[in-house]
Amino acid sequence: MKKVAILGASGYTGSELMRLVLKHSQLELVAVSSEKYAGMSVETVFPALTGSLTLNFHPLSERGPLDEAEYVFLALPHKEAMEVVPGLIKEGKKVIDLSADFRLRKPEIYEAWYQKHTAPDLLESAVYGLTEINREKIKRGQLIANPGCYPTAVLLGLIPAVKNGLINLSTIIVDAKSGVTGAGRNPVLSSLFAEVNEGVKPYKVGAHQHTPEIEQELGLAANSDIEIVFTPHLIPMNRGILVTAYGTLTQKMTSAEVFEVYKSFYQSDIFVRICPESLFPSTNQVKGSNYCDLGIAVDKRTNRLIIMGAIDNLLKGASGQALQNMNVMAGFDESEGIDQLPLFP
Repeated sequence: MKKVAILGASGYTGSELMRLVLKHSQLELVAVSSEKYAGMSVETVFPALTGSLTLNFHPLSERGPLDEAEYVFLALPHKEAMEVVPGLIKEGKKVIDLSADFRLRKPEIYEAWYQKHTAPDLLESAVYGLTEINREKIKRGQLIANPGCYPTAVLLGLIPAVKNGLINLSTIIVDAKSGVTGAGRNPVLSSLFAEVNEGVKPYKVGAHQHTPEIEQELGLAANSDIEIVFTPHLIPMNRGILVTAYGTLTQKMTSAEVFEVYKSFYQSDIFVRICPESLFPSTNQVKGSNYCDLGIAVDKRTNRLIIMGAIDNLLKGASGQALQNMNVMAGFDESEGIDQLPLFP
């Protein structure tokens, strides 16, 4: 049994991590932190976990059982994570960080999109935790930078096309839509029911902080600098991300030919499902699961490849992928604790 801790456990991703870890046959949850709910029992804050967990939340300043943990999940906000990670690394703990603090390799890029970085010396050694792409590096890593929710869906959709030279790299456009839990659990005016219900709206147009993360990883796949157009939208549902990405093909291809490229690329990856030709992914087909469903179409008239991807933003886009990465690090079966089928309807 591996002992684990979750820091920042009272948000949506933290609560999902608690739920997943409790059902993992090889893990023992020994510590959970929350500044807001410090001293309160988990089941008081999350009645859904009643009878499953007897721990109380503790503040970060109170070490307690955290010292016992070998693996630490961080579900802390950006900036807060980078203040905690260096100490955990020095203690020899293995860290899976769900914030953006260690995803970008260059501190100047991070600082242009977020804030000043206080632990830039760790950026080079952090492993970007897109499991299907960096599995071997993750096995050897001590600090895993779990990808953002949008980048997970975008990158799993585009990397096979980029790596195989199927699309012109200067023509990539991404349209993405996310449920409201992507904004976190803290009350925000723009996330209130009356503000979101019965409406769909773009936000952070041309300025979303996940843009450099996507460009970085696509650039590594292509061995070339890449700039994309990325437009996110907020949709009135709790969970789910649907991404539609466009790129001009470098040669004439049919949907069936592209399908074979993708099928071969992900043939060993149990959590990426390629939809049969003429069928396309939907968020309600992945809800509550760690799957990423990908759909493929070729617009013959414009010679453009259209890639569609659907994930549950709290699972494959956050907590599920974090546990998938921990399974890889620990040498467990990759699907342990996250092999549940989607909820439907």
